[in-house]
Amino acid sequence: MTDPRDQIKLLTERLQLLLRRQDEFSREIEMLRKDINLLRKSHENPGPSKVLSAAVAPTKEPFEEEVQDSAFVSGQGNTFVGKESARTAKNPKLKLDIEKFIGENLINKIGIIITVIGVAIGAKYSMDHDLISPLTRIILGYLAGAGLLGFGIRLKQKFENYSAVLVSGAMAIFYFITFAAYSFYNLYPQGIAFTLMVIFTVFTVVAAINYNRQVIALIGLVGAYAIPFLLSEGSDEVMVLFGYMAIINIGILIIAFKKYWKPLYYSSFGLTWFMFFVWYLSKYKTEEHFGMALIFMGLFFLIFYMAFLGYKLLQKEKFGITDVILLLLNSMIFFGLGYSILNNHEAGKQLLGLFTLINALIHFVVGFLIYRQKLADVNLFYFIIGLVLVFITIAVPVQLDGNWVTLLWAGEATLLFWLGRSKHVTIYEQLSFPLMLLAVLSIFEDWSWVYSVYDPVDSGTKIRPLLNLNFLTSLLSICAFGFMYWTDLNQRDSPSNKSRNTYLRIISMSIPVILVLITYFALRIEITTYWDQLYLDSALFITPEGQDHPSYLWNYDIKSFRNIWTINYTLLFMSVLSFINIKRLKSHQLGVFQIGINTLAIAFFLFIGLYGISELRESYLDRINNEYYHIGAWNIIIRYVSYFFVGLTLYATYMYKRQEFLKLRFSIGYDLLLYITILWISCSELIHWMDIMEFTQSYKLGLSILWGLYALFLIVLGIWKNKKHLRIMAIALFGVTLVKLFLYDISHLDTLAKTVVFVSLGVLLLIISFLYNKYKHIISNEVEK
Repeated sequence: MTDPRDQIKLLTERLQLLLRRQDEFSREIEMLRKDINLLRKSHENPGPSKVLSAAVAPTKEPFEEEVQDSAFVSGQGNTFVGKESARTAKNPKLKLDIEKFIGENLINKIGIIITVIGVAIGAKYSMDHDLISPLTRIILGYLAGAGLLGFGIRLKQKFENYSAVLVSGAMAIFYFITFAAYSFYNLYPQGIAFTLMVIFTVFTVVAAINYNRQVIALIGLVGAYAIPFLLSEGSDEVMVLFGYMAIINIGILIIAFKKYWKPLYYSSFGLTWFMFFVWYLSKYKTEEHFGMALIFMGLFFLIFYMAFLGYKLLQKEKFGITDVILLLLNSMIFFGLGYSILNNHEAGKQLLGLFTLINALIHFVVGFLIYRQKLADVNLFYFIIGLVLVFITIAVPVQLDGNWVTLLWAGEATLLFWLGRSKHVTIYEQLSFPLMLLAVLSIFEDWSWVYSVYDPVDSGTKIRPLLNLNFLTSLLSICAFGFMYWTDLNQRDSPSNKSRNTYLRIISMSIPVILVLITYFALRIEITTYWDQLYLDSALFITPEGQDHPSYLWNYDIKSFRNIWTINYTLLFMSVLSFINIKRLKSHQLGVFQIGINTLAIAFFLFIGLYGISELRESYLDRINNEYYHIGAWNIIIRYVSYFFVGLTLYATYMYKRQEFLKLRFSIGYDLLLYITILWISCSELIHWMDIMEFTQSYKLGLSILWGLYALFLIVLGIWKNKKHLRIMAIALFGVTLVKLFLYDISHLDTLAKTVVFVSLGVLLLIISFLYNKYKHIISNEVEK
């Protein structure tokens, strides 16, 4: 009898074998499912070959490896076949799509446009040649439109897209036939003509919404703008034209509350303002069109304002960059045209400030309704209220002066930058940069023509320094960019600032640069304008002795004063900016920039300023011979005023050496700047006083001795401060002095002068040699600082 324990053992082994096989079959089934899914995907979306799951599934069982290999081969083959079949099917499909697009969409739209143009040309030809009576022309036109409309409506159920194109063309024909009947032939009274156009507009709007096809609105409404140009030989009644445009735009406005069709808005917006602008430039006459232009301009502005807001507010969608651009353009075009129309009217000039406040009031009402009804996101509310603040801000200067364009752009740039940075709306910040550039270009343009119109004959053209509206505009622009810079500093450490793109970083870096430039030039132009006006006022019409013809004479010292005070102002401005950076801003980039600019400003003074100062000295010494102008002590005092500003700039540059935030070593460069400046000014002073004392050898004997003494001073200072570069500078200066002595001084000096200069320089050389020998242990062991 078989032992039960052996049977149990045998059955247990069989059970374990079956369980392993069950697991194997389960894994195989799962792999097959994955392969099937991959094959399906590769067949539907042909792409790069994919390795099947069976090919990469790790296993150690022989049975699994066999299945894996077969699956891999089968998978690769099937994948390849799937890709080939998809590839062969793709081109016919693509060809079919293009053919379908051309045949079903493009051709019919081109056809209907050509048909409308053909009808218009035919109508024009019949007008020119009097082939048929005006009434017959109009009746035939309506019949053509009605036939096209009826045929389109009949096809709506089966061919909706084609039907929509036919309906849109029919509506365009109705528009221009009605326009021609009223404007060219006077077949309708004004009331009937406008009633018909309103009916056609309502029908077009209903059809566009019913069909849900933008093409009806584009061809039927926007296409109707071409009618006055196709029939260009008719009446010149601009009232009819603008009324016609207003009806079309009202239809577009109604559609805007139901559909957000961007091409429709862009086309109507661009065509309306383009036609208005062309008419204003070519045919506008203040006496005839003043009131009508303001009415239609305001109507167009309100229609597009509501059209751009309508759908977004009703659907509570966020506004994108194009929406903001359209709102800005609409506001700017309306304000710019309105300002121009009022400014060219005698009574309108007094209403410029009121017009600006009306703009602010319109935006305020819209912003209040949005906020009260909670119709949109808060950023749109901030934007519209910002426009209110912009127009209120510029209302006073607009009433008084014409710098409103600069203030408008600067104000809008400030508003958009603040909204973008504080509310983290990137679109607004990106839009602010172009407006910043426009504001900068505008203010420089204002400076170029406002400050160059002075005529001594007309006292009204004279500009009082700092007390004029042009400088007020500059101050407001400075405040705008200052506020943007302050906002940027406060938001610089925020988490969102770290993920900013390159464009936004450029904006941040540009703001302080623009702020510094505007501040500098705003004050500089006031200074130069003051001296330029004095120069023009100094003109005298005289007849010089020995001449027969009179001529003009000006006080040329005023030009020298202008140049010197401009340089003094530049030195002062850069010094103050340096101290602000050192005490408050601590900007590394600004510090490096300031060191370079300070050096250039000092060099400009040495090359240009000292020359102008010497010219004033020559004029002062020759004042006895000047019988037309009074030459005073300021020709001499201005020299020492300038030295003060040079010293201030040198001190500001020295302070940068001690700043840890700068992390820049330029001790040698600063020493070269300092001691070259001292030498240059010392030479100028020597020549100045020797000219006053009427020493004739000042450029020879005096300069050579001064250079030698200064070289000795640098040697002593270099040994004392352990600065090798100062000693090298001294040796170079001594070499130049010796070359000057032998090549220039000797040929022009008498014996006594030669003796003095040679003995002096010889003694100086001996002293220098003695110092080198005495302190050679210090020099050889020094560490350069």
